[in-house]
Amino acid sequence: MGSVTLRDETVETPPSLSTGSTEEGPVPPLQSFISAKGGCILSAALAKALQQGWARRRGEAGQCLELGVRGQGAPGRRGRDAWGRYSGSVRRATANSSAAWLVQFYSSWCGHCIGYAPTWRALAADVRDWAAAIRVAALDCAEEKNQEACRTYDIHFYPTFRYFKAFTKDFTTGENFKGPDRELQTVRQTMINFLQNHTDGNRPPACPSLDPIRPSDVLSLIEKRGDRYVAVLLEDDSSYVGREVILDLIPYERIEVKRALGSDTAFLQKLGVPSLPSCYLIHPNGSHGSVSVGKPLRSFFSSYLRSLPGVRKKPSSLPGRPSREESSEAVVWRDFDRSKLYTADLESGLHHLLRVELAAHRSLAGAELKTLKDFVTVLAKLFPGRPPVRKLLEMLQEWLASLPLDRIPYDAVLDLVNNKMRISGISLTNRVEWVGCQGSRPGLRGYSCSLWELFHTLTVGAGAHPEALDGTGLEDDPQAVLQTIRRYVHVFFGCKECGEHFEEMAKESIDSVKTPDQAILWLWKKHNLVNSRLAGHPSEDPKFPKVPWPSPDLCPACHEEIKGLGTWNEGQVLLFLKQHYSRDNLVDTHSADLGGPGEGAPAPGEKQEGSRAPPEQPPADHGAESLRPPSLLPPRPRLSERSQPGLDLPLGSRAGGEGRRGAEAAAAFLGMGFSSLDMSLCVLLYVASSLFLMVMYFFFRVRSKRWKVKHHHPSV
Repeated sequence: MGSVTLRDETVETPPSLSTGSTEEGPVPPLQSFISAKGGCILSAALAKALQQGWARRRGEAGQCLELGVRGQGAPGRRGRDAWGRYSGSVRRATANSSAAWLVQFYSSWCGHCIGYAPTWRALAADVRDWAAAIRVAALDCAEEKNQEACRTYDIHFYPTFRYFKAFTKDFTTGENFKGPDRELQTVRQTMINFLQNHTDGNRPPACPSLDPIRPSDVLSLIEKRGDRYVAVLLEDDSSYVGREVILDLIPYERIEVKRALGSDTAFLQKLGVPSLPSCYLIHPNGSHGSVSVGKPLRSFFSSYLRSLPGVRKKPSSLPGRPSREESSEAVVWRDFDRSKLYTADLESGLHHLLRVELAAHRSLAGAELKTLKDFVTVLAKLFPGRPPVRKLLEMLQEWLASLPLDRIPYDAVLDLVNNKMRISGISLTNRVEWVGCQGSRPGLRGYSCSLWELFHTLTVGAGAHPEALDGTGLEDDPQAVLQTIRRYVHVFFGCKECGEHFEEMAKESIDSVKTPDQAILWLWKKHNLVNSRLAGHPSEDPKFPKVPWPSPDLCPACHEEIKGLGTWNEGQVLLFLKQHYSRDNLVDTHSADLGGPGEGAPAPGEKQEGSRAPPEQPPADHGAESLRPPSLLPPRPRLSERSQPGLDLPLGSRAGGEGRRGAEAAAAFLGMGFSSLDMSLCVLLYVASSLFLMVMYFFFRVRSKRWKVKHHHPSV
């Protein structure tokens, strides 16, 4: 038995709001969620969010997933692992199971998870004989089909280890790993501690007692004869060798292993045990004595006991491994220009950020909510993507700013991001397409690459257009964007170890940033520092080695020598960064089909703004003159001033005159991207509601008058 890879898809349960409260607390009144600018459209979306998010009954969800039993492999390593797959689920695997479970929730893009994979594979192989008592599994939260399951189990950071006791009937999110580190020996010992914490009522039946027996019990075993060997591991109280050997011998028959503490010196002398730990073996014929092994180690004791005459492995009662199935995921390589920035990378990263990483949080409050609002504000003002994406971000920012709540369900945010109400003119791809951030194999680069690109575009955008942040509370602060990024990484970034490293770097030197240009250079320096630390790490893509960036071939002017020592020309680096992460360097060629059918896509027949192939340009000279800071973003008009779908007036072609005034008036009336049909439905709903209230008013008024006439006639 090796590790088990779980792949999950959770189905929502029917909501119920009849009680006015949920497991997470009272349901806020619907009126408090309605944005003044969103009108009935947003209130409908939030009503649905209330039903799906606040009234969700965790743990009752039906799940359908795929469990892959593996030996020493890792997901996506083709040709290295013998994979078996069969249907199952996290819930079904752990619920009322005869064995306990240790499940690692990880993300295939997380560098720390990639680096930890060899340790996890080694652990799975090391404890494969413990499977009847405790099993090891893994769930990749980066896979779309598993994302709802990871939310159900409240997984916010990767990797997260959870223990599930045997015979657990009610839903539980498991017990968090409490070890001081994640070294193999530490995890193995915490698995033993977890098994010992089971009560007699829920202890795995295949797990022998791990508690020590008394010296008198050892003597009674010596006096008995049986049909099996009895091995007694004598050890100190702090030793785990005896318990590990007991678990190692679970699948073997004709042998029983126990442990005893060697605190009684006279008892040890009577048995002739010279040192601890030692093994005292009682043979079926009644003979007994101390076992001599090369080294007093777990592996030596286990190997000796397995090799005894007549000791053999029991027929396995665990699910067998079906035929080998290789991963069908293949990397289709796409050539790209490394000097360009690609819309597909930024939007795919934004998709993962909004729909996966943030969605791991069921609700947001306090510092988390403040961080989300500030980060969305920075995105709405500085994201250099296509107009439909920018409109979505601006709508999300205005909606968040208008909510007077101190807690919101994230499902409400998801409804807007997914454009559940089909508001025209806004969209965000729900597909992942890496171009400049593609890796040579699955799990490399991808989201982490796109997140760095996003952060760089935000710092460059803040320097090029400081006026974009006017009125947000983030203006006039050169550290504002950096501090917002810092808080996002600390609070939301899934790779916990990565977030801790970023926080350490920020504490050391972020206070030295006094200008927007220094903010740009600070992030560049820290990015190179991270690359230097991760060089040679398992998460490094061999096709994209982590070397100082930009490389000499990408920016010759950025590199120079002083007295034979290579160094950076930071003035040229700054110019290069402003050019590289500018809107003018953003290529939409590979993202023409990003808004395809599905949630978040424009309506059929609707033309997407901003999907253009850039004009062919000669390779840029990276000298000082060619690297002057270009404009990152076009002027950012207010939403009411932008062209709306159906007006057939491109943003850049509006001149003065009646046509422009009429278009602006129509756009101002529609507002927030709503069509005339949307507004008509709102008006119709308002009129119908008013008529209904009037009818009810007159009905009760007439009824009240009749009641007064009937019950207040004069007495005779």
